[in-house]
Formats: sequence, C-alpha cells, structure tokens
Amino acid sequence: MSEFSFEGRVAVVTGAGRGIGRAHARLLAQRGAKVVVNDLGGSKDGEGADDAPAQTVAKEIAADGGIAVADTHDVSTPEGGQAIIDTSLDHFGRVDILINNAGIVRRGGLPDVTLNNLEHHLDVHLVGSFTTLQAAWPYFVDQGYGRVVLTTSSGVFGLDNNLSCAAAKGGVIGLARSTALAGEPHGIKVNLIAPAAQTRMGGGEIGDDAEPVPGRPFLPPAAVAPMVAFLAHESCPVNGEMYAAGAGRFNRVFLASTQGYAHPPSQDTPTVEDVAANWARINDEADYYVPSDLTAWSAEYLKHQFT
Repeated sequence: MSEFSFEGRVAVVTGAGRGIGRAHARLLAQRGAKVVVNDLGGSKDGEGADDAPAQTVAKEIAADGGIAVADTHDVSTPEGGQAIIDTSLDHFGRVDILINNAGIVRRGGLPDVTLNNLEHHLDVHLVGSFTTLQAAWPYFVDQGYGRVVLTTSSGVFGLDNNLSCAAAKGGVIGLARSTALAGEPHGIKVNLIAPAAQTRMGGGEIGDDAEPVPGRPFLPPAAVAPMVAFLAHESCPVNGEMYAAGAGRFNRVFLASTQGYAHPPSQDTPTVEDVAANWARINDEADYYVPSDLTAWSAEYLKHQFT
C-alpha cells in the first residue's frame, strides 16, 4: 500500500489547539502538509479566549519538523472565518484542505435549556462551519480542488441533555450534503466525521502517553485522525458521506429510507386508517435505500405514481 502523503498541500484545522483538532493537525503535518492551527482558546462552553493552545500546537508541529502557523480568530463570525482562510493565504499562498473541528458544549434539555444555549451552539458548530467554508470556496473553485471535512456528532442519534449540540450538528449534516453537490463539478469533496474520543468536551481529556486500562473504554483523540486524513486526501473516493471514527473502529453512518407503503394512485385519497393498517410496511427496514441526493430520493419516493 502506498503511503498517504500531503506534501505540497495546505490544511486549515479549526479547533486545533486541543484534543481531536490537535490530533488532526499533527497527523497532517507529519504527512507533509503545511497547517494553519486555528483555535480561539475559549473554555469548553465557549467563554473567553487564549492564544496559548493554538501557539502550543504550532510549536509542537515545528519541533517535530513540520510547518505550521497559529491562528486565533473566531469561526462564529464571517470576519473571523475569512481571517482564518486569509491566514493560510498570507503564510502559505493557498488552501487545499479545510477541517472544521471547532466546537463547544453546554449540556441542557427541555424545558430548562435556553435559547441562548442553542444560539451559542449554532454559532460555533453550524455558522462556524459555514463561515470558513464560504471563505475558502472561491479558492477551491479557482484551483479546481478542495477537500473539506466537517464535524458532526453521534449526538444526532439523540440524548436528552444534549439538545443544542445535537441540533447544531444535525445542521452540519445538511450543510455538508448540499455543499458536496455544489462542489462536485469543481473537484471539491465535502464529507463528515462523527468522532468518538475522550476530550475535555466528552468524558475528560486523555494525554498522548495514556495507556489502555483493561475493562475501560479507551478513546484517544489520535484514533480519530486517520479517517479525517483519508477524507482530506486527494485520493478520497467519496463525497457527501458521513463516517464515525474512534477507539480503533471506523464505520459509515448514512441517511436511508424504507420502501414503505405506496397507496395505489387509482384508489381514493389515503386515510389515517390506511396508515395504521400498513404501519409495519412503512417501518420495514428489509429493503431500505440510501439516496444520493434530494433528486434521487424524490424519484424513488414517487416511482409508484408512474408504474
């Protein structure tokens, strides 16, 4: 198997001052990429700012023989998103890879969770992914190449005290699916990672020198990075897809639809009773399909009207 190299590529990694983002940045640098290490340096719930995390990781990369520059702009504003990409252009003259990892977490669920809580998550996870992607997009189009990895979460499966994060991460899935289609004619691929790792936002930080403890889950951030690097590589074979990674396991996560029940067009308008009578067929997963986009889903969904 040939080695996956990033020589000649420039990568922007947001939220790279700690944990998962740090692991992404260091692996890409080890493989030859020049890296913009972006991190505002705030607390896990999004308060404050600190230059040290981004600076520290950039120095770690340099000490390992790599090339990196620290950036501390805020992803949650258009100005910040543009400034992050400008850092890449100013220092390295280009941008090839964008990995949006920046995030916050403030636990809460209904009825007590506040609108402010939701808005903060949307600002960082969803708006932050949008601002940097929008800023990088013209350069990707001009060069006919770009690789983007957006960070979603297994939290979208549901957790009662994780409402805001799950809502924002669900939005990131829609963002990725739409931009993947827009980017395809221009050599741009946009995919998603749902990481599983022990970090300050999820289960407590784990150091690089940590060892597995028998009988306990072991989820080092570095175990997520290989999947992200593969999705960020020029040979990435997929677009608009979602993958989970961590703890030595990698798998695809996808949106699918059952075949369900199709009421015959020749009969009267379906009733509530028709829905109830065919509930098992509506939910039967035996013959599900995975639509590539909205057009494909619509064609499959409506095919009973033309047969």
